[in-house]
Amino acid sequence: MNERHISFYSEGFKLDGTIYLPDDYQPGEKRPAIVVNSGYNGFNEFYPRLFARNLTERGYVCLGFDYRGFAKSEGEPGRVILDEQVQDIKNAVTFLSIQEEADEENIGLIGWGMGASNVVRVAAEDQRIKVVAALNGFYNGERWLKSVHTYVEWIEIKKAIEEDRILRVTTGKSKLADPFIHYPLDPATNDYVQKELAPLSPFGKETQLQFTESIINLNADKIAPDIQCPLFVAHGKDNLLHPIDESLIFYDLASEPKELYIIDGKHNDFMYHDHPVFQQLISRLDKFFGKHLHNVHQQLNPIGD
Repeated sequence: MNERHISFYSEGFKLDGTIYLPDDYQPGEKRPAIVVNSGYNGFNEFYPRLFARNLTERGYVCLGFDYRGFAKSEGEPGRVILDEQVQDIKNAVTFLSIQEEADEENIGLIGWGMGASNVVRVAAEDQRIKVVAALNGFYNGERWLKSVHTYVEWIEIKKAIEEDRILRVTTGKSKLADPFIHYPLDPATNDYVQKELAPLSPFGKETQLQFTESIINLNADKIAPDIQCPLFVAHGKDNLLHPIDESLIFYDLASEPKELYIIDGKHNDFMYHDHPVFQQLISRLDKFFGKHLHNVHQQLNPIGD
């Protein structure tokens, strides 16, 4: 995989990213292209790069980037607003579409974790997207938060949000807090995070409480029928961070063509290049994207064909 550092602007913020190219890419070629997107507290150097490593081997051009406020991207540190991340993805698509290596008629999206709801919302309103994959996500923020908190905790969360709303209108600032104060990690996910993500210098910074309100306002279920491009939904059968019902409900609401894939794993316990469950996921993604992005079969045959 060859890499080219890039940057582009999203609503005035300069975002940092990478174009990932297949080793066999030849100048002048137009390849099917995918924007790969992180989840909560995720970074381009981690999951987007991991997906790109595998997808470039199968002939795709990929773009990974850091949302505003993360890593080297401009933006207010600690501010995580889902609607703003959706804007960032739309602008990444625009940037990718004008790159000489990318076929602007064959652009897809992949969203991991919290990024899954971001990419389906982009796909529902952007006709440039020809295929979208939502992996291990949640799609109704209030429903998800209630599912992973007790009733007493939920009441406290609502109280904290109201207090923060007052703070914002009286001081102009949202309160900073531990990034997982309202986003509780299950034991398996926490073990993975402490081992793989916590050592990264940009990870784990304090996050504004307005983020929680952003989650509660999220309802991607209502746009599910509006997605006109082929939709791939995958979810770990034993995922305790984002319960599988989130994907099952969203998938049932979505229009055809669509495909549901149940991953034999949890949230990210399998997210290693050499893990067989991860490679099975890549193979299914490759087969689905290869079917719906027209030129990929001209480059090489996807696994599974």
